Amino acid sequence: MSSLSFSKEIDVTTSIFNKDVYFCIIKNMKMKLTSVLAIAAIGLFSAFKPALKTETFTVDTKNSSIKWLGEKVTGQHSGTINLSSGSLSFNGNNLTGGSFVADMNSLVATDVQGETAQKLEGHLKADDFFGTAKYPTSTFKVTKVTPAGASQVNITGDLTIKGITNALTFPATVKRQNNAVVAVAKGVKVDRTKYDIRYNSKSFFESIGDKAIYDDFVLDFNLVAKK
Repeated sequence: MSSLSFSKEIDVTTSIFNKDVYFCIIKNMKMKLTSVLAIAAIGLFSAFKPALKTETFTVDTKNSSIKWLGEKVTGQHSGTINLSSGSLSFNGNNLTGGSFVADMNSLVATDVQGETAQKLEGHLKADDFFGTAKYPTSTFKVTKVTPAGASQVNITGDLTIKGITNALTFPATVKRQNNAVVAVAKGVKVDRTKYDIRYNSKSFFESIGDKAIYDDFVLDFNLVAKK
């Protein structure tokens, strides 16, 4: 074989090889471009995905309740307080905010009856405790909601009693079903002395003995809300 023929064969082989490399490079570039465009499309879709609309649910005051428990050295008393208004805000199935107003003049004791109940209720509504003539309502406003599991959240908010506001955090179970919501929190402890309720508090009257009333009282919230 002449050197000229051999040279031509090499040129043809090289040309074919170069074309294969070229097409391989083009194919890889197309695949990479397709991937980049797909990622860009996903990002663009996410960026323009409409945000869930905030929905407001109105608390059904007749079917909602607040239960209270106060303890002292020699025993305890319990009762209820009615809600006068309230609302809960949702983004999809997630609680995002809310507030409610408690009617302090509706406070009743349910563990005693008759004259004993009237005397206890009168004292709790007097200035020694909640001073309902001057402060007829107490309020709670949600400031933060942290997820804590299926239907479980930790709620932080501002509790106002007798015109004094303090932060309060407690766990709650919140369930939404279509246009109805049930929010339940049990065993919520409130330090009454933070709200200037010091009557028979051992924190301020050390020698009070068995007449002492514990600083913490306990609340159970059961809120039913609808759109």
